[in-house]
Amino acid sequence: MQEFVFEADDETGTRRLGAALARALPPGTTVALIGTLGAGKTRLVQAVAAACGVPAGTVVSPTFVLCQEYHGRRTLYHLDAYRLKDDDEFLQLGPEEYFASDGITLIEWADRVLDCLPPQRLEIHIDVVGDTARRFRLVAVGAEFSSLLDHMTAALDERPRPA
Repeated sequence: MQEFVFEADDETGTRRLGAALARALPPGTTVALIGTLGAGKTRLVQAVAAACGVPAGTVVSPTFVLCQEYHGRRTLYHLDAYRLKDDDEFLQLGPEEYFASDGITLIEWADRVLDCLPPQRLEIHIDVVGDTARRFRLVAVGAEFSSLLDHMTAALDERPRPA
C-alpha cells in the first residue's frame, strides 16, 4: 500500500484536493471516506462534485436517504453508512451496481462497511488538525490506485509516503 498526505489549511485546500481527484479518478472508482463527525467528508464530496460540474448547493450529506446520485460531466454516487446497523443493511442498498458502473462512488463512514467494499479502492482518511485545517491521507488499496497517488503527488506538489 502506498499513501499520499495532503494538508489543507482551509476549505480552499479542500476544494483544490477535490478538483484534483475529479480530474484523476478513473471511471468506476470507489472512494472510502473515513473521519470523525465534522471532519469534512461531505465538504470533500462537494468539492469533487463541483469540479465535475454538479451545481453548487446540490450536494448534501446523504445520512437520512443513504444514497444520492449526482450528474455533471461525471456521475457521482454519494453513500453514507453512518446510520446503518451492519454490513447486510449496506448490501441491501445494492452497492455492487454502483461499484460496477462508470460513475465515482463516494462512501462516507466507509470504515463501518469496509468488508463490503471492492478490494481495489481509494481510502481517504480525514483528520481535523485545526479550526479549518484538515489532513487528508489517501491510501491506495490494491495495485490499481498506486499510479493515481503518483498523479495526485504531481498535481498537488506533495510527496508520497510509503505505508
